[in-house]
Amino acid sequence: MRQLTILVAVIGLLGVAATWKVTGAPTAGAPATATKDGLSIKVEAKNPFTHLEINRRPNSFQFAIVSDRTGGRRPGVFSRAVEKINLLQPEFVISVGDLIEGYSEDPGAWALEWSEFETKLSRFQMPFFFCPGNHDIANLPMSKEWHRKFGRSYYDFRYQDCLFVVLNTEDEPKKDREYFFKPEQRAWLKQVLANNQDVRWTFVFLHKPVWSITKHKDPADNSTSLGWDEIEASLQGRKHTVFSGHNHVYAKSVRNGMDYYILATTGGASTLTGLKDGKFDHFCWVTMKDSEPVLANILLDGVEDKNIRTVAPNGR
Repeated sequence: MRQLTILVAVIGLLGVAATWKVTGAPTAGAPATATKDGLSIKVEAKNPFTHLEINRRPNSFQFAIVSDRTGGRRPGVFSRAVEKINLLQPEFVISVGDLIEGYSEDPGAWALEWSEFETKLSRFQMPFFFCPGNHDIANLPMSKEWHRKFGRSYYDFRYQDCLFVVLNTEDEPKKDREYFFKPEQRAWLKQVLANNQDVRWTFVFLHKPVWSITKHKDPADNSTSLGWDEIEASLQGRKHTVFSGHNHVYAKSVRNGMDYYILATTGGASTLTGLKDGKFDHFCWVTMKDSEPVLANILLDGVEDKNIRTVAPNGR
C-alpha cells in the first residue's frame, strides 16, 4: 500500500512538471494553455498546429530597397512602389540611386525634378535614406547641389546591431570616368568599419556595380586607381552584403563568399521582358534574422491592397 502511495505521488509530480513546462506555471488538469511570445493557445494531446515556435525574434527587422527610378523614367511606377511598400510597412526604405533625371547644368531643372521627387517621398510612412546615382550627381554643379540639399553624399548608420553604409560612386564626377572614390571617402570607410567591428552584419549600398566594370575610356583608369580595390579590401573579414543599381538588369553574384546584387528597376527604362532576362520593376525586401539576412524580390504586380475586389454586403 505504501508503494502504491509513493507511485501515485510521483505520477502527480510528473504531471505538474509537464504542465509547468507548457504553461509557465503549475495548474491542475488538462487541457493546458501555452503562453509564449505573446501567443496564448489551448494545448491538448492532439493539436491542429505543427509547433509553437513563433517566427519572431527580438533581433529581427525588415527594410525595403528601391532601385533606379530614372534613366528613362516611366511615369507612375515609383509612385506605385511607394504605395506597395506602405502596405508592407518595413522599418525604413533605402535607395541605390538615380532619383532624378539630372544631366543638366540648369538649376531650375534640378529644382523642379527634386521637388517632384520629394513630393513622392512625402507619401512614405517610414524613413527614406538617399543614395546618389550618376543621374543625381552628373557634374560638379549637380554635386554641389546635392551637398547643399542633403549635406553628405556618403554616410553610415547602425540599426539593431547592423551597420549600413551608403557610398558615393560619383565622388567628384568627371566626364568619361566610370566612377571614383576619392581618398577621403576610402579613409572614411576604413574608420567607420574600424569603429563598428562588433556588428553582426554590414550592408553596403552604392549606385554603380563597380566590381563588374572592366572597360574604361581612359587607359589609366582601373579598379585600383579609381578606389574600388581599396574599398572592397576594407570589407574583407566581415559578414556583408552589397547592393547596387545602374544597369537596370537584375543580377546576383558571389564575391569572396558574400552576396553582391545589381537590382533591376523601380521605374527606370526597361523592356520588362521578365525574370529570365532580369528586367522587371521591383523592390527588395530584406529580413534581417538573428544571424543573416533573407532577401525577397517583390514585383510591383504582386502586391495589392485590401480593395483588390469588393462586393456588396450580401456577398455578391
